[in-house]
Amino acid sequence: MKPSALLLSTALTALSLGTATTALADKASDTLNLAFSKELETVDVYFNTAREGLLMDHAVWDGLLYRNPETGEYEGNLATEWTWIDDVTMEFKLRQGVKFHNGEPFTADDVVYTVGFVTNPENGVKNTATVGWMDHAEKIDDYTVRIILKAPFPAAEEYLAGPLAMYPDEYYAEVGPTGMGMKPVGTGPMKITELEPGKHYTLERNDDYFDGPKGHSAIAKVDIRTIPDVNTQIAEFFNGTLDFLWNVPADQAEKLGQMDAYTVVNAPAMRIGYLTMDAAGRADPEGPMTKEKVRQAIYHAIDRQTILDALVKGSSKVIDSACAPVQFACAQDLPTYDYDPEKAKALLAEAGYPDGFTIDFYAYRDRPYAEAMMGYLEAVGIKTNLVYMQYSALREKRMKGEVPLSFLTWGSNSVADASASTGEFFTGSDRDDAQDPEIIKWIGEADSTTDREKRKALYKQVLTKIVDEAYWVPLFTYNVNYVLGPDVAYTPTDDEIVRFYAFDWK
Repeated sequence: MKPSALLLSTALTALSLGTATTALADKASDTLNLAFSKELETVDVYFNTAREGLLMDHAVWDGLLYRNPETGEYEGNLATEWTWIDDVTMEFKLRQGVKFHNGEPFTADDVVYTVGFVTNPENGVKNTATVGWMDHAEKIDDYTVRIILKAPFPAAEEYLAGPLAMYPDEYYAEVGPTGMGMKPVGTGPMKITELEPGKHYTLERNDDYFDGPKGHSAIAKVDIRTIPDVNTQIAEFFNGTLDFLWNVPADQAEKLGQMDAYTVVNAPAMRIGYLTMDAAGRADPEGPMTKEKVRQAIYHAIDRQTILDALVKGSSKVIDSACAPVQFACAQDLPTYDYDPEKAKALLAEAGYPDGFTIDFYAYRDRPYAEAMMGYLEAVGIKTNLVYMQYSALREKRMKGEVPLSFLTWGSNSVADASASTGEFFTGSDRDDAQDPEIIKWIGEADSTTDREKRKALYKQVLTKIVDEAYWVPLFTYNVNYVLGPDVAYTPTDDEIVRFYAFDWK
């Protein structure tokens, strides 16, 4: 019997014995139990780039603004009002009476300190696109502050409502990223009261939370453990020791959806999957990835639609853009490469590889997807050695320029602007495998103008050249399968942010 079938058989037996009532104990203790699949390297939101870190960010910290997931409108959060003084100056009136979890009052000093710290390149913040548009912040008075931009940046409000958390200046100056990673302190609707790095987190409701757009948590406690294996997560879900699952593979979600005890929701996500290739030759100056025809051959070699239909499923779609379709300025009417293995073989021969070659293929998640792509590559003569590793380790290796070919995903920190995806990976940083000066110039122009039509035109130039040069192989958008236990009430949103404070009991 296959593992999934065995698990479902076990589940049916458990349900017949009344195991569904086990979850009532969690409802009675007001504790929601869930799991992370990836080991989070640190909860300091500026020193991780994992989705799990973003979820912690939204629960434990606050930004100056908040984007309502239902309306898409920006609302005041730590700031109650904001005004554009000019194209590069935003002024904020701060919410008074807010306190950090350690009792520190929130004031303009915290904004000035946070912006100063994250924009200082010596501090090594991981998400450069999140903070790189700001120059500095200036205190006007205790509850008025200005953020000065390096240049006009039309997506500023989107970032201020997303991953830009405000930190307590006195505490962070004392403990730094290491201390924040061990004893996090924010203003958010939940606070971390227990933490075993990478393994276990306990979040409790912040009873002193202000009346803001996030609202107060209906659930008293959220207990999170790291459980890398999805089958183990599902087994625990059946046993009642987990109340909620997310990122459930399509085949498992379909089976769970046939069971009346659970609610299964499939929602689109801003996340995209892609292959990135060492076009700039950082890993190997003479390597095959530096040759345009080889990269184009890889594009032709992979049947993206079949992988989507067989494995990804749900609301996902094949894409050719190096960004998510829902993001502003992410053009969709671009050139494409049809699945054509014979064309791929011909291009490899033209590039000087008539018998193909062997290369390391890196990945960190969705191993079945990676293995499917490896099979397509082998069919045209490209033999791959799978190097499967943790995301944080792969990210660091890529930043050092040591990865020739990798399958990655990116959720853009749920920022609905192409600057959070294309602008993250094609601006000459250590994440840029192309290092194309023309693309770097165009993105710089696009992200320093408030003319929306000009931005869209410039990003279309960028995205078209990425396709023409085959710097990436954009694969497909992702979707997320959420599974709720019988007592759990929660409405997933399309931005892939699981808001722990928005859960309730039926």
